[in-house]
Amino acid sequence: MDRYYLAVDIGASSGRHMLASMKDGKMHLEEVYRFPNGMDDKNGTLCWDVDRLFTEIKNGLKKCKEIGKIPVSMAIDTWGVDYVLLDKDDRILGDTVGYRDSRTEGMDEKVYEVIPQDELYARTGIQKQIFNTVYQLMAVKESHPEYLEQAESILMIPDYFHFLLTGVKKNEYTNATTGQLVSPKTNDWDYELIEMLGYNPKMFRPVSMPGTVVGDFTEEVQKEVGFNCTVVLPATHDTGSAVLAVPTNDDDAVYISSGTWSLMGIERKEADCSMESMKANFTNEGGYDHRFRYLKNIMGLWMIQSVKKEFTEDLSFAQICEMASKETIPSIVDCNDDCFLAPKSMIKAVQDFCSRTGQQVPETVGEISSVIYNSLAKCYGDTVQEIEEITGKKYSTIYVVGGGSNAGYLNELTAKYTGKKVSAGPSEATAIGNVIVQMLHDGIFKDLPEARTCVRESFDIVMY
Repeated sequence: MDRYYLAVDIGASSGRHMLASMKDGKMHLEEVYRFPNGMDDKNGTLCWDVDRLFTEIKNGLKKCKEIGKIPVSMAIDTWGVDYVLLDKDDRILGDTVGYRDSRTEGMDEKVYEVIPQDELYARTGIQKQIFNTVYQLMAVKESHPEYLEQAESILMIPDYFHFLLTGVKKNEYTNATTGQLVSPKTNDWDYELIEMLGYNPKMFRPVSMPGTVVGDFTEEVQKEVGFNCTVVLPATHDTGSAVLAVPTNDDDAVYISSGTWSLMGIERKEADCSMESMKANFTNEGGYDHRFRYLKNIMGLWMIQSVKKEFTEDLSFAQICEMASKETIPSIVDCNDDCFLAPKSMIKAVQDFCSRTGQQVPETVGEISSVIYNSLAKCYGDTVQEIEEITGKKYSTIYVVGGGSNAGYLNELTAKYTGKKVSAGPSEATAIGNVIVQMLHDGIFKDLPEARTCVRESFDIVMY
């Protein structure tokens, strides 16, 4: 009888249920359910529809029952920084606002009135992103202070779904770190900082590590989906999961977790909270086994995803890559400029940037895409250089995992701009990393190196 492990991986544009099993020493993955996701405009505020997402999570579980593949455990991962506040009756206070919403504008200044930016970085090691939880909570404090007073719990998005499945509340470590409120020294909430900022400390539960059992399904969920299952905490931050699937045990590997965002960095045993690191805009996100993901957040394929929606003809990413590869336009944009975070039109944002900086303005689908891909690869080249300067090490290979590993043209450009070998795959890195933690908990692998070796042997890896 096969043992199945279910990863529910919810990204900004879609979610899917992936079943994993082992056959002849190799990991097999099967997608059993997929559903769309995105932020809804609710009276001018960008929100997540968590009720709908939870219904979709249950629909995917019903699908497992339908096909007769009942998982022994399951785990959910999503993006970072977003959360729900629950009152004493476990009702959500206010809307579940998404990270691309503009409510955090100016909230950094409010936070720095309490604690200067360099001190905040020295305490948390997390790079400034205007959407981090620390700024989101300041926005709530400014507009709805009553929510913070009434809140009994703060749960990050995957924590909330795990709670709805089991009735048990846990704050998982990797996702908690994205909020800029966790100490890398204690690996727990920085309660002193939380008090300083005037956020209700009682709503923060001690953090739990990936591999912790949350609990079994509630009777209500069992009745609805038709089976019981143990919920295990994965690295609930999708990047934390994706990095577990990097197919190498070389401690000196540079990875790019390539999806809506490109997260580029290395793994370290200790956080680097130095000013040099802050100025270079690197972050120290918490990972499995108390490792730190020392990385930079790069705008990533969000730019291509956004222009794709604007093109009049319905093109696949492969076709867009193909068209881009034929162009010779030399223009480069700064992918990390805020103008690309949530523009009304990404095409216009790219054109305006080129015009503003006196470069050739791209007009056609091929030109616009070529500018984006070349700009991303150049950004990767600059970032690897920074990593080498900060760490004093040279790196030979860049491991690209996640959906972007399928973008052959981008991988070729990455090799060109970085001067490194590029290893591409697996594309389902997040789901694989999610499953790895469940399998480690179940004793399938004795440790992470063994799991990573299995990933390398189980999935297609292409070298550039």
